[in-house]
Amino acid sequence: MNALLVRVGADQSLGGGKWNGLVDSRSGQFVYVPIPETQRLYPGFEKPYTTLVPSLSTFGRQLPPQLDQKFMHLDPDFDHLTYGDRGQRAKQLVQHLNPGDLIVFYAGLSDVNGEKRLIYAIIGVFVVESFTLATAVAVDCRHCNAHSRRILQPETDDIIIRARIGLSGRLLRCIPIGEWRNRAYRVRDALLQEWGGLSVKDGYLQRSVRLPRFNDAERFMKWFKANNPGLVQTNN
Repeated sequence: MNALLVRVGADQSLGGGKWNGLVDSRSGQFVYVPIPETQRLYPGFEKPYTTLVPSLSTFGRQLPPQLDQKFMHLDPDFDHLTYGDRGQRAKQLVQHLNPGDLIVFYAGLSDVNGEKRLIYAIIGVFVVESFTLATAVAVDCRHCNAHSRRILQPETDDIIIRARIGLSGRLLRCIPIGEWRNRAYRVRDALLQEWGGLSVKDGYLQRSVRLPRFNDAERFMKWFKANNPGLVQTNN
């Protein structure tokens, strides 16, 4: 078994929307907030940020002004159990993963309880079912992923991964994994040892083109199952 650790969700960069999803560090409940969409979409496939308002209101928060009129690049899409990517990251996904392997999604979340540091946490897991080019997705399935919702050129190399139903989804409660160490957010030392390590130096967690690989995916999965994660097929 192979497994990759993939960072997703809004962040403080310009391309990330200059915001973060929300988490209640006491309960583990969170709001999954995707990055903004930057490409042209097929009409009717837009995913407005305003659809997050009911989820945000349960935390007593509102959308920031910079996202209020924008659309989401909703990827991964936990409703449809799909994940898309392009360029070097897409190549790594195809190179390192096969059906039955894992994608572990994590995000940097803002704690509604006032903690100043971000809460880096696992928010979802996919067991890979299949790969397909986004340009090859059937017309009646284009709505299932952010990359197939885009109007793409025929030569575009965007890929879409479908995950296995019943074994994949968004976590009901996120699992914190990060800490601020050596001037960066990193996976906690104790977890690195329990997982058997990652391919990146000292558990580095910043967004990067190079996707961290689990050195021992089976060991990670044993740890993950021991945390009794509840998985749901919904974005929020």
